[in-house]
Amino acid sequence: MIYRPEPILRPMVWGSELWVLSGYPERMSVIAGGPCNGMTVKELVSAQKEALVGRECLRRFGEEFPLLIKFLDVHAPLSIQVHPSEEFAMSRQGLHGKTEMWYVAGSEPGTELLAGFSRDITLQEYEERVADGTITDVIAHHKISPGDVFFLPPGRVHALLPGSYVAEIQQSSDSTYRIWDYGRPGLDGKPRPLHTELAAEVLDYKAHGSYRTSYEPAPDKEVHLVDCDYFKTSLLELTAPYTKDLSALDSFLIVICLEGSGRLHCGGDEQSLSANSCLLIPASESAAGFVPDADGLKLLLCHL
Repeated sequence: MIYRPEPILRPMVWGSELWVLSGYPERMSVIAGGPCNGMTVKELVSAQKEALVGRECLRRFGEEFPLLIKFLDVHAPLSIQVHPSEEFAMSRQGLHGKTEMWYVAGSEPGTELLAGFSRDITLQEYEERVADGTITDVIAHHKISPGDVFFLPPGRVHALLPGSYVAEIQQSSDSTYRIWDYGRPGLDGKPRPLHTELAAEVLDYKAHGSYRTSYEPAPDKEVHLVDCDYFKTSLLELTAPYTKDLSALDSFLIVICLEGSGRLHCGGDEQSLSANSCLLIPASESAAGFVPDADGLKLLLCHL
C-alpha cells in the first residue's frame, strides 16, 4: 500500500510553503485516493499503529506522526531564527523541539542562505546586535546551488534568502524563536512577534568549521545525507529501475520527488511520482520498486 497526502499551500510573508506531508494538528494532511481516502494522517496512525509507523516510532511518539515535509519557495528573507531542542521546548513550553534539514531543490544565480555564526560571539554581543539590527553581520552567508544540503540542529541560527526553493524535513513542530524580522508586518498587517530572550537561551554562539553537508552524488545508488535522532535521509537519482529492501526497516518510508517523473510500486499498489509530490509507505511493507521515466527521477527518502 502507498499513501498519497494532499498538499497544503500556506502563503507566507516571505513567499509560500507547500506542506506535502504533515501530522501537525493545525495543518493536517489528508490522504487522497485508495481505501483510506479522506482520512487524516493522525487517523491513519491511530488505525494502523505500528503497521504504519513501526514499533520504535509508536513507542517514542505514540499516535503522533513525527515528521513534517515542506517545499519552501522564497521571495523575501525569512526571519533570522533558531529552534530549541526537544528537551528545552518540552520543559519550557510543553512542545516538541525542532531539528531540521534543507535540500536545495532550486536556486537563482548568486542566491545565498544564512546558517551558523561566522565567528564566536557572546550573549552581550548578541543582545547589542539584535537591538541595533546588525545581527546578520555575524551570521555565515553561504552561496547555494541545487543539490546543496544543510543540517540544522537545535541552537543553530539560520534563515533562507530570496531566490531559493528548498525541500525541508523537520520534526513535526512549529517551535521557532524569531530573533530579527526586518521590522516588517505579517500578512495580517501586524508585527510578527520576536522571541529574542528565548532564543538567547538556546543559541549556539560558537562558529563551526563547516555548515554544509558533504556528499558525493552517485547515479542509481542510494546516497546517505543526514542521520540524526529524528530522521535519516538519503538521495536517490535514478536513470534505471531500482528496488529498495524495506524488510529490516522498522519505520515508514517517505518518498519526496524533487525532479523528473516515474512510478512507485509497493505491496501490489502503484502510484505516480512527479516533482513536488510526496508518498508514504507503511512500515509493514517489505520492498519498494522505483521506475523512472525517460527524464529520470531525483528523490529524497526519509525514515526514522
